[in-house]
Amino acid sequence: MTSSKTPDDRIGPLSRSVNVERLPQGRGAVTVEASPAECAALAADFRIPAIRDLVGRFAVEGPTSRLRVTGRVEAVVTQVCTVSLEPFESRVDEAVDEVFTDTDQRAGTDAEEADIPDPIVGGRIDFGRLTAEFLALGLDPYPRKPGVSFEPVQAGPDITPFDALRGLTRDGE
Repeated sequence: MTSSKTPDDRIGPLSRSVNVERLPQGRGAVTVEASPAECAALAADFRIPAIRDLVGRFAVEGPTSRLRVTGRVEAVVTQVCTVSLEPFESRVDEAVDEVFTDTDQRAGTDAEEADIPDPIVGGRIDFGRLTAEFLALGLDPYPRKPGVSFEPVQAGPDITPFDALRGLTRDGE
């Protein structure tokens, strides 16, 4: 049997869905601590060797129809250096500042508009998914191990297309 789910319907390896009605009115806090198994699954999804100590700490404020979520996502990740191909550890510390709303804010707006709030789906916000998204944003797409620099390889003197012409002489001169 084939699944009819789209990629957006997929929950992912880290899910902490919270009913917004159960959040304290006005202000609240949510903490997401990923288990070692969830870290391993996220590392596989992100195609990096390892993730550990993944924590998302969020402050939530506003009415349940329009919530502002601020906080930080922190983790230690193992990535592969794009220069030396050696694995190395680095810290991710990504700031979070998102707005969630229960109304369709996309209606009548340009698709390129950047400040469209995220939807509250079914009265819930998935703080695990939010943690995973901001961890992904904090990953260096071209990681470089500290102290490693890229040095272009010189195989010899540079040869230009005109070097072949310099060796030619005209007949009779």
